[in-house]
Amino acid sequence: MAYMMPNERLKWLTLCAAVVVLASVGNTLAANPADSDQKGPVFLKEPTNRIDFSNSTGAEIECKSSGNPMPEIIWIRSDGTAVGDVPGLRQISSDGKLVFPPFRAEDYRQEVHAQVYACLARNQFGSIISRDVHVRAVVSQHYEEDIHKAFVIRGNSAILKCDIPSFVADFVNVISWHTDQEENFYPDTEYDGKYLVLPSGELHIREVGPEDGYKSYQCRTKHRLTGETRLSATKGRLVITEPVGSVGPRLTSGDDSRTTKVQLSHSVTLLCPAQAFPVPFYRWYKFIEGTTRKQAVVLNDRVKQVSGTLIIKDAVVEDSGKYLCVVNNSVGGESVETVLTVTAPLSAKIDPPTQTIDFGRPAVFTCQYTGNPIKTVSWMKDGKAMGHSEPVLRIESVKKEDKGMYQCFVRNDQESAEASAELKLGGRFDPPVIRQAFQEETMEPGPSVFLKCVAGGNPTPEISWELDGKKIANNDRFQVGQYVTVNGDVVSYLNITSVHANDGGLYKCIAKSKVGVAEHSAKLNVYGLPYIRQMEKKAIVAGETLMVTCPVAGYPIDSIVWERDNRALPINRKQKVFPNGTLIIENVERNSDQATYTCVAKNQEGYSARGSLEVQVMVLPRIIPFAFEEGPAQVGQYLTLHCSVPGGDLPLLIEWTLNGIAIGDELGISTERVGSRGSVLTIEAVEAPHAGNFTCHASNLAGQQRYTTLLNVYVPPRWILEPTDKAFAQGSDAKVECKADGFPKPQVTWKKAVGDTPGEYKDLKKSDNIRVEEGTLHIDNIQKTNEGYYLCEAINGIGSGLSAVIMVSVQAPPEFTEKLRNQTARRGEPAVLQCEAKGEKPIGILWNMNNMRLDPKNDNRYTIREEILSAGVMSSLSIKRTERSDSALFTCVATNAFGSDDASINMIVQEVPEMPYALKVLDKSGRSVQLSWAQPYDGNSPLNRYIIEFKRSRASWDEIDRVMVPGHTTEAQVQKLSPATTYNIRIVAENEIGSSQSSEAVTIITAEEAPSGKPQNIKVEPVNQTTLRVTWKPPARSDWNGEILGYYVGYKLSNTNSSYIFETINFITEEGKEHNLELNNLRVYTQYSVVIQAFNKIGAGPLSDEEKQFTAEGTPSQPPSDTACTTLTSQTIRVSWVSPPLESANGVIKTYKVVYAPSDEWYDETKRHYKKTASSDTVLHGLKKYTNYTMQVLATTAGGDGVRSVPIHCQTEPDVPEAPTDVKALVMGNAAILVSWRPPAQPNGIITQYTVYSKAEGAETETKTQKVPHYQMSFEATELEKNKPYEFWVTASTTIGEGQQSKSIVAMPSDQVPAKIASFDDTFTATFKEDAKMPCLAVGAPQPEITWKIKGVEFSANDRMRLLPDGSLLIKSVNRQDAGDYSCHAENSIAKDSITHKLIVLAPPQSPHVTLSATTTDALTVRLKPHEGDTAPLHGYTLHYKPEFGEWETAEVSVDSQKHNIENLLCGSRYQVYATGFNNIGAGEASDILNTRTKGQKPKLPEKPRFIEVSSNSVSLHFKAWKDGGCPMSHFVVESKKRDQLEWNQISNNVKPDNNYVVLDLEPATWYNLRITAHNSAGFTVAEYDFATLTVTGGTIAPSRDLPELSAEDTIRIILSNLNLVVPVVAALLVIIIAIIVICILRSKGNHHKDDVVYNQTMGPGATLDKRRPDLRDELGYIAPPNRKLPPVPGSNYNTCDRIKRGRGGLRSNHSTWDPRRNPNLYEELKAPPVPMHGNANIYGHGGHAHGNVECHYRHPGMEDEICPYATFHLLGFREEMDPTKAMNFQTFPHQNGHTPVPGHAGTMLPPGHPGHVHSRSGSQSMPRANRYQRKNSQGGQSSIYTPAPEYDDPANCAEEDQYRRYTRVNSQGGSLYSGPGPEYDDPANCAPEEDQYGSQYGGPYGQPYDHYGSRGSMGRRSIGSARNPGNGSPEPPPPPPRNHDMSNSSFNDSKESNEISEAECDRDHGPRGNYGAVKRSPQPKDQRTTEEMRKLIERNEAGPKQLQLQQTNGAGFTAYDTMAV
Repeated sequence: MAYMMPNERLKWLTLCAAVVVLASVGNTLAANPADSDQKGPVFLKEPTNRIDFSNSTGAEIECKSSGNPMPEIIWIRSDGTAVGDVPGLRQISSDGKLVFPPFRAEDYRQEVHAQVYACLARNQFGSIISRDVHVRAVVSQHYEEDIHKAFVIRGNSAILKCDIPSFVADFVNVISWHTDQEENFYPDTEYDGKYLVLPSGELHIREVGPEDGYKSYQCRTKHRLTGETRLSATKGRLVITEPVGSVGPRLTSGDDSRTTKVQLSHSVTLLCPAQAFPVPFYRWYKFIEGTTRKQAVVLNDRVKQVSGTLIIKDAVVEDSGKYLCVVNNSVGGESVETVLTVTAPLSAKIDPPTQTIDFGRPAVFTCQYTGNPIKTVSWMKDGKAMGHSEPVLRIESVKKEDKGMYQCFVRNDQESAEASAELKLGGRFDPPVIRQAFQEETMEPGPSVFLKCVAGGNPTPEISWELDGKKIANNDRFQVGQYVTVNGDVVSYLNITSVHANDGGLYKCIAKSKVGVAEHSAKLNVYGLPYIRQMEKKAIVAGETLMVTCPVAGYPIDSIVWERDNRALPINRKQKVFPNGTLIIENVERNSDQATYTCVAKNQEGYSARGSLEVQVMVLPRIIPFAFEEGPAQVGQYLTLHCSVPGGDLPLLIEWTLNGIAIGDELGISTERVGSRGSVLTIEAVEAPHAGNFTCHASNLAGQQRYTTLLNVYVPPRWILEPTDKAFAQGSDAKVECKADGFPKPQVTWKKAVGDTPGEYKDLKKSDNIRVEEGTLHIDNIQKTNEGYYLCEAINGIGSGLSAVIMVSVQAPPEFTEKLRNQTARRGEPAVLQCEAKGEKPIGILWNMNNMRLDPKNDNRYTIREEILSAGVMSSLSIKRTERSDSALFTCVATNAFGSDDASINMIVQEVPEMPYALKVLDKSGRSVQLSWAQPYDGNSPLNRYIIEFKRSRASWDEIDRVMVPGHTTEAQVQKLSPATTYNIRIVAENEIGSSQSSEAVTIITAEEAPSGKPQNIKVEPVNQTTLRVTWKPPARSDWNGEILGYYVGYKLSNTNSSYIFETINFITEEGKEHNLELNNLRVYTQYSVVIQAFNKIGAGPLSDEEKQFTAEGTPSQPPSDTACTTLTSQTIRVSWVSPPLESANGVIKTYKVVYAPSDEWYDETKRHYKKTASSDTVLHGLKKYTNYTMQVLATTAGGDGVRSVPIHCQTEPDVPEAPTDVKALVMGNAAILVSWRPPAQPNGIITQYTVYSKAEGAETETKTQKVPHYQMSFEATELEKNKPYEFWVTASTTIGEGQQSKSIVAMPSDQVPAKIASFDDTFTATFKEDAKMPCLAVGAPQPEITWKIKGVEFSANDRMRLLPDGSLLIKSVNRQDAGDYSCHAENSIAKDSITHKLIVLAPPQSPHVTLSATTTDALTVRLKPHEGDTAPLHGYTLHYKPEFGEWETAEVSVDSQKHNIENLLCGSRYQVYATGFNNIGAGEASDILNTRTKGQKPKLPEKPRFIEVSSNSVSLHFKAWKDGGCPMSHFVVESKKRDQLEWNQISNNVKPDNNYVVLDLEPATWYNLRITAHNSAGFTVAEYDFATLTVTGGTIAPSRDLPELSAEDTIRIILSNLNLVVPVVAALLVIIIAIIVICILRSKGNHHKDDVVYNQTMGPGATLDKRRPDLRDELGYIAPPNRKLPPVPGSNYNTCDRIKRGRGGLRSNHSTWDPRRNPNLYEELKAPPVPMHGNANIYGHGGHAHGNVECHYRHPGMEDEICPYATFHLLGFREEMDPTKAMNFQTFPHQNGHTPVPGHAGTMLPPGHPGHVHSRSGSQSMPRANRYQRKNSQGGQSSIYTPAPEYDDPANCAEEDQYRRYTRVNSQGGSLYSGPGPEYDDPANCAPEEDQYGSQYGGPYGQPYDHYGSRGSMGRRSIGSARNPGNGSPEPPPPPPRNHDMSNSSFNDSKESNEISEAECDRDHGPRGNYGAVKRSPQPKDQRTTEEMRKLIERNEAGPKQLQLQQTNGAGFTAYDTMAV
């Protein structure tokens, strides 16, 4: 290590130390951030000593403590073990309470219910234990009180005792006594009566007479735990004996000594029950404590004696002691002793409660306790006993382990108390820690060894080294060195030079400081022979344990053994030997264990080493206990003590001490040694100083023992401080000391002489100012009354005692009892001021006024008089009449020989106050006003109050309200005013004298407030199942607090926590009119709670009380569940079910209906049967046998029938069948007959067989039977006799049995067999497309010929029908036409026969009729009708529907439903609908597809000022201003950019509606573009806005001005210079224009009917026709309905007319100066760069004159083309409009190019060149569509509209294009410089766009933009969204309003609409649809087209969306400002 310079080293060490200190401080702070706040536990709520409870009530014991960290609470038993839960009997709650629940008597457990518990609180700083808690559970047991007879001699006192069983004696108290003569005695404080209930419960009867023997006595007791009161079971009597001769006193109790305990402040009874005659006298004495002397008990108010009973009320501790009752009469005497202990509650306190002691310093805790008696004092530390029993605990040297919680416990037999204190360690202490140490090592001898130990701690430890327990000192081979590192660790080294084998052993390093020790040991093994180091002699005290380890060196060692007398140990149980060489001998004794022990170490080679240890056992001295004679010694007595030490090693040293001080000869005590083992102490004559502890000390080499005994010496009192006469100044605190000494300690008492002379003394009455403390008399604030002689007496029972009489005198200077007082007088009245001085006379009194001597001679208003009193002098100053100047301080000064005093009288002359002024209103609200005023002169009387008087302005000052305000304030609030009311307010001041005048009045109007009253007369009544009608009246007028604007009506489901849904209702101004509101769409039969609150412009008033009402009962919405059926018999079925859930009942279920029918007739409603029942099951009777039944169950309420359950099916049981319906017997020959039959009509089961019965007629023959299988319907009976009649009948059988027999039929075999058909007429039902077979079984001989007729026509076979060999007819694949009659004919030569079958064909239904009935935004209603040709019964319909881009969905519709609602549809969407019918065959054909759409449109643009709110760096968007078009908004997309940027920035793509949205971080004073896209389910609408942010100061900026790049002159110059190009172009344009006009005229003539209105238009050069479109004539028949967006015409560019557009480049108007009259319009329109424009331009005239058609060379991309003025179009409609008969023509309007000379003909077109008015407004006269997004012309420009081109039919046209290319922006600005006499068509410069100069407002002559039209009958004014003027009879539409003419309705935005156009949007009218009479229908057949043609015409767009997009991009279609009349 390199050495530094000393200074440099010092600097480095200092720096390192600083770093270490900072680190350690940081760690300390981190570990203990608030060490000062941390503390050990302290009890906040400690349980009481005793907890007694009844088993019926249980108990909770609370224990709370505080500390930081929060202590843990544990309950323990008295032995310290923790208490756990005992289920049902004891548990510990989470908050630390010990809970004993109520329990049964048999569950009583002593270890739980009669136990001593304690509460232990602990945290990391220590533990504390509460006082002992004696828990005692009392099990309710029956007990009875007994009263025994009492024997008493007449005239003596009797005591009747109420005997209470011992097991309840602690809890039962006597509360009263009763006699059988209804006398009641209660404990009382009056002791004069004959009967007395003693505090201990006995009944004391004085002077017993014969009459007392006739009464019986009962006691009443009360159990303090259960509160139970009982009357004793037995009645006691007095047995009165008449005295026979004299009887000496006899004690009836039999004992002559007893003990009594009573609690402090309780009353106690000391009984002395004796009987004697004559009646004895009783005297009570009390022994002086510690003596045999006694004093008579002084009787007073507190201590009473009644006969022989001593009663002490409110016992005090001083009452404790031994009492003696002496009973005497003339015969003899008796006495009885009673020891009374007055127990005072124990309490303890440790001083100090917390102390912080540095290590090694002493600590003292003092336990201060009170209470009585105190048996033991003990100390605990952290919950463990310390074995210390003194009040003072002293720790001489505080160590680390001493920190913690200390407790002092004081105890007696009854209770205990504790106090706790905390000892904290000062400074920072860390006991030593070994941080690094050497390890065990094995090595060869020779090299040096280096052992290292590193230890840390605070303070820094010292390190020492040991080898095998022996300290290592430095020598030539062993060197120890150590140093301290910079971080405070100690590093110690042990160096061993050239290690030897003998150096091996256990090395130990020991780190030691004053706060602890740490050590580390490890072995060093050195190879070598065994070696044992020398062991020193070991001395040990007898009784201790010897532990020694053999110091062995050498390695390896095989074994180490200990020997004694050549015997290997152990040789007894006390010895233990361990393999490592350790020997332990327990409980060492000299005789057996003192010897020489040898340690032997061996290695494996057999080498060994031996070492000896001599053990010497030493014996401690033993002292025989000794004592002085019993009891204290008398002075002068001779005493001796003998200290004998029979045990212990000699030599012995014996010494004596007295009170810890060695005894010398000067005390008069001598000591003498007696032999070697004794000493005698002798006191020749005992004296007072000899009292104390005498101790004998015996010591030898083994140690010291001592024994102590106490000597008490009786010493009579002697003065320590004898009192003497004292004199005190009056009012001072007097103290007279009187101290005496003696043994026992004398009692010092003070008495005062009665009267003024010594002689008779009485006890000092204890009072507030006189007290005696430890013999010292204290008299606080001594007065003259305390003067007199006092006696101090000291008595201890030894000798006669001491007494001293002194005189206490009081010297009184003059004194005024009242030093300062105020005296008031009313001005002008007389006054008297008085001063009374007490003290030693003579006293002189002088008067001062304001510190100036007052002389009555100078002012005759003042007079002074003096009066001598017994205790002093009274001086009076009279003032005849007071003035304001008499308000002064008068002082009277009194003087005598002992001093002087003064008193002051503050004279206050009072008058009424002056008027308050400067009354101001500081603040006001609706009900209060805050006033302030200036305080006036108070008239020298404090202002008691101000009275604020206020009234309503119309009232007089007689009708006022008042507010009282304390006089000390100058501000006040007047409350309880009515809002919105005018008040006059003034103020009056008032003092004791009177009131001031009123101040000037102020007038205020209180603010409006929210209404304070509730709406009244609220009624809620059900209207129907989903509607409630709420009616109410306004609150009381006084509660309006302003004008009520309306009401919020809130409703919610009752009994839920949901919030109210509120609806707003406007206020009805009619007086007393009821308001009402219908709440719709509510749940059926549900209770709703309705509240109403009125609101005004301030806010809403209080909610009314909840009104609850049910909606009308509905039908159950769920069917009964768990429907089940059980077949009972062949005709009965039981049906059961479970009620539907309560919440779905929608009412009270009254009955259930069971709907049932045979399953095959179920579809037919008419065949269904109904059964009603109120129960949840029923039995259906009278059913068909063996029939499958279908059943449904429904619940019925008052609202009707509910939902039916899912059908269930059950089959009735089979039964015997009916008879076969018909039987034939046909002769087949002379011995055979064919019997055939028809099956039974009701087989009642599955037919298993038929039985044919035959019997020969008339004979007694047997009936023959023949079984026939069930499928066979005929039987051939053979072997019959010819010409003999036979009878036949048939029965059918099922599994149940044989059925009824058929009719009998008789036949006779014959040779002749006529043709007969065995089959029967029948009806056959065949299923569509299946095969049918009709039988015709015939007999006959010859064989008959069989023919068939179908519907009367002879049958001829074909591929579908053929005759089978058995005569049957087979029809394959039956169709509907096959139904009808089929007859079979059989004929032979003998006869012919025929039968007819009927064939019914079951086919699926044909297509039903579907028509649309109604549409809403989310539902369609369709009407369904079956096909007329359906024969088979229809079971129902399936309705199929799908949205335009969705999947098909279906709905089942019952057959009898006329209409069906398809609900939950998308708003504003197209749908396709068709239906199919179904029956039991299956589903039928589909109907035609119905194309329709739900109502609703895309979002509608808001009014701009309502939507946009601009600030300097943000813009607020109020999305609530948007209208949803009928379909709820889903979200908005917000984009923005600076005006000069191209790219849009998306700000948010999901802004929710109904919110405001703020676009932030904009630059001030900057133009921005904003694009909003609003989405709903019908599509989206795009709007663009131009706005400028405000300046930083909030100002607006001027509109941007695009200065033209070319002036008009420049433009003309350019055109003139290029005439060679311009002239041909203009000429070509003229030709095209004329051609278009001609075509338009021709078309117009051809299309217009005579009824058509042409608006008086003259076809002029302004009308153009685009000749580029060869297919125009084909398209012109296309009519759009009103409010219909027009479709693009396929295959055309649709550039009929172009608009004038404004752009940035190209030609511009030459007048673009900014008009200062125009308001700066922040919402400028967007300007797109111009592009060359194709097609013709049609230009409307501007300014004063109309201009002709000029081709515009520039147009905006994406702009739409306009319809030409004067051009008539015929457009095809769609859907119902496709009918050509409904086609409508329309014609565009002419431009108004000037004023019309006749106002009535505003619509008439002027001829070109007509002079016009300069200010005339030009524009296309078009019909504005109602509430379309209209753009207004700012200064007579043409109408500008934009809308996407609509697609109508083909869904493919809705291609998802770039949505932001689908809208068109048009800026239409008018204004022209030209005002010449005629139109100019040649100048293309006129097409140049101009600036919007007067865009937002007209000034000067433009102020009334409608004036030109207002007077014309043909035009109506119209602003956006309004209908036409109702005053106009003319069918002409109004002109488009000027742009921005109305700021409230102006729409500054440029609209964009989505391409997803819905038909409903087109159909919905926003204004009066078809309100314009100009619309007529053209009947001309050439315009008529069929629906199919129309469809084809529309569908020509199918070429694909590309064409369409192209058209859209080119602006095909019309714009939203309808420039057409439809």
